[in-house]
Amino acid sequence: MTQTTKGPLSGVLVIDLSRILAGPYCTLLMAEMGARVIKVEPPKGGDDARAYGPFVNGRSTYFASVNRGKESIALDLKAEADRAIFEKLLAKADVVVENFRPGTMEKLGFGWDTLRKKFPQLIYASASGFGHSGPNSKDPAYDMVVQGMGGIMSITGNEGQPPSRVGMSIGDIGAGLFTAVAVNAALVHRLKTGEATKVDIAMFDCQIALLENAVMRYTVEGEIPGPLGARHPTITPFQAFKTSDGAIIIAAGNDGLFVKTCDALGRPDIAADADYKSNALRLKHHHRLEAALESVLKGNTTAHWLAILAKAGVPAGPINNIKQALEHPQVAARNMLIEVPDGSGGTLKLAGNPLKMSAFDDPATRRPAPDLDHDRDSILSFIGG
Repeated sequence: MTQTTKGPLSGVLVIDLSRILAGPYCTLLMAEMGARVIKVEPPKGGDDARAYGPFVNGRSTYFASVNRGKESIALDLKAEADRAIFEKLLAKADVVVENFRPGTMEKLGFGWDTLRKKFPQLIYASASGFGHSGPNSKDPAYDMVVQGMGGIMSITGNEGQPPSRVGMSIGDIGAGLFTAVAVNAALVHRLKTGEATKVDIAMFDCQIALLENAVMRYTVEGEIPGPLGARHPTITPFQAFKTSDGAIIIAAGNDGLFVKTCDALGRPDIAADADYKSNALRLKHHHRLEAALESVLKGNTTAHWLAILAKAGVPAGPINNIKQALEHPQVAARNMLIEVPDGSGGTLKLAGNPLKMSAFDDPATRRPAPDLDHDRDSILSFIGG
């Protein structure tokens, strides 16, 4: 068996039919936790993400970023010989993950109702746009479609401006995270009861679940939230402010931190103002409060205020670009930028694993993402031909 990362899922075999991002992100997390993940890809081109840039020597680094440490075999699930190989894999597997449109697996003869009878040990996980029930179940979807339909774009961006896409693929990544959580729960359930189960994750559902306080603001207060830029909708001051050379985030999440903030800025009189004595009052008068605080902050640099606020114990931070974020010393200290062979003698630097567990090492390197069908021989040997 190809060596995998040691982790809490060591010994778990995942058959990964998914492609692009939501499903592969789920199985990446499982691989990072020690599972053996075998990607089953179509022979012509493989996972669509192999065609997404940026590229290094013809290889997609987009694909590598969510498929490192996996194995690949190319199978045509409409061809009898390849279907037989696939069924041998399923017989040994703990989990199968797919992100096809609902109904696709049934057309192939590999839907849940069929697989549960043939392979009673097999956990079946599906991540689709709208799930396996409801009026939109069969509709196609990509990340940005569910960002728009799920309301998150309507609360992203600046007030008075058109809705904005979240700067990363929160529709896909959210679904991938929820699928990984559910699969791990299904593994625990099977361990306790012997029963395998179907996991049905909808990207749209995940967007609704991630709306946080926007849901309550509508269901409780009847408010339809809109974009607020870098300001929190229910806590003040909890936002970005301009400084003399950029911006700073100040997160005064309670009355005590608000007082500390004003004292650190040399303006205790602001905290003493009766209009700002509670968060509800600060929220009511947020325009005037923001102007008062920003007039002080614009008098010096971001670095100056960060040092002062840190000394006062006030949560604050800069607004980093990607270069600044990746070069922050905390990234190196937490091994959050790891190296992966690029397949051409060089290395890629990719995001590390945020799941830190005391019982397992977190190595600085990972195995590469596989070329299409790279592991056919070893996989066929594993299943007996």
